[in-house]
Amino acid sequence: MRYALLLPMLALIATAVPAEARLGREEQAIAATVDREADRTIALLERMVNRNSGTLNLPGVTAVGEMVRAELEPLGFEVRWIDMHATGRAGHIVATHRGNGRGKRILLIGHLDTVFEPESPFQAFTRNGDRATGPGVGDCKGGDAVLVAALRAMQAAGTLRNADIMVVMTGDEERPGAPIAAARRDLIEAGRWADVALEFENLASEGGRDFGTVARRSATSWTLTTHGRSGHSSGVFGGELGYGAIYEMARILDSFRRELPEPDLTYNVGVLAGGTPAAIDGDGFRVTASGKTNITAETAIARGDLRALTPEQEARVRARMQAIVAQHLPRTEAELVFSEDSYPPMAPTAGNRALLAQLNGVNRDLGLPEMPEYDPAKRGAADSSFVAGDADTLAGMGAAGGGAHAEGEWISLASLSRQAKRAAILMTRLSREAR
Repeated sequence: MRYALLLPMLALIATAVPAEARLGREEQAIAATVDREADRTIALLERMVNRNSGTLNLPGVTAVGEMVRAELEPLGFEVRWIDMHATGRAGHIVATHRGNGRGKRILLIGHLDTVFEPESPFQAFTRNGDRATGPGVGDCKGGDAVLVAALRAMQAAGTLRNADIMVVMTGDEERPGAPIAAARRDLIEAGRWADVALEFENLASEGGRDFGTVARRSATSWTLTTHGRSGHSSGVFGGELGYGAIYEMARILDSFRRELPEPDLTYNVGVLAGGTPAAIDGDGFRVTASGKTNITAETAIARGDLRALTPEQEARVRARMQAIVAQHLPRTEAELVFSEDSYPPMAPTAGNRALLAQLNGVNRDLGLPEMPEYDPAKRGAADSSFVAGDADTLAGMGAAGGGAHAEGEWISLASLSRQAKRAAILMTRLSREAR
């Protein structure tokens, strides 16, 4: 009887223990530092947001990179600026902290640029209580501020000293330079160095609940060009004239719609034109065409994208698309070309899920709800995909908010501290695990 009474009492005592008591001494110091420096973190974010760094504003991207350098060098990081003018972009920050070489190597990923160029009317950081708006406040300057706050807290607690950490902040995440092999060379090398990677774009949050991002889909552009014989429309469908370029285009796109669907896959048509003649500009964004109703179309051009969850899925779907294209209507031709400058998928691997499980251990010790996996179909591609094939990767470690890429983009300022605590404690624990 005594044991029957004792067990519920012990359970009650356990649930009454404050969250901080479940943290180690150093981890408690991390949490305290993050809270103490909350205003400093917001001030850093405000400075970064108020300096325009649209991808094509090369001086602005460089200036934000210097702000990051000023934060990381006092923490013991060796900071390099990787010039990227050869790809038409400003450059990247690569910062290295050398620890004792015994724990897991940790890569932290952010980006310096935003989608808002200097001509955008949306230019300033604005605070209204716990909510802040501004260009890139969430994507990804809020995440960059979280990253810095986490490292500062680790230094204050003494857990940064022995940690092997590399920070890569690209300057062209929103509009990568070309060729992408050169634009992402340093990030890919960092992924090969790392055991684990944490990416600091927006936290996935819905209905007041935070989610972990263990997967992101690929992003590959494609161009479809069809050709037919041009002539008087009275001969269309006939043996001499055939079907023309537009009917061939319609056949292919409708076959994509009917034959390709499967889970976690999308294939969008973004722009389309056909006629006699039709053409596409050098950037691949604008198509032009002219023609008459009584002339069969000579050329049709469509541009779109393909998003898949795994390399195997993408390869299979590409092959199926090419097979559909090859089934020409009479007197027509077609060619489907996939861009080489694409983002690979970040597949939901066992290693990524193990990282989320470790983060949920941190959540429990902080007294925060556990984070389920986020649906990858709800997220776009990101730089984390370039390293996910080499390192276990967890994305979405940045601030919670909404409206990314649009005027009015916002974040919850309270999420900065919440995310910095999560990241700093997770990194501390990872840095003490043997490689």
